[in-house]
Amino acid sequence: MNLAEMKQASQCLVLEAAAGVAEIQSRLYALGLYPGVKVEVLRFAPAGDPIQIRIGSTLLSIRKQEAVLIEVEAVK
Repeated sequence: MNLAEMKQASQCLVLEAAAGVAEIQSRLYALGLYPGVKVEVLRFAPAGDPIQIRIGSTLLSIRKQEAVLIEVEAVK
C-alpha cells in the first residue's frame, strides 16, 4: 500500500520511500519520511492533492505524485 491510498485520520509506518528515485528519496528523508517512521494522515485537499500528514510534531503537505512513491503499512 502507498501513502496516497491511506484514508484520512489513519496512521501508518513507512516501509520504503521513493526507492530507485534518488533525488526524491533524498528530499523525503530530509523531511523525515524514512523507513520506520510513524505517519498520521490528517486530511486531503478538496481535489485530493496535496495530502497533509503529521510526523511527530511536524506537519507536512506532500503532493500525491510523491505520496504514491512512499510504501506504508497501516497501524491500528
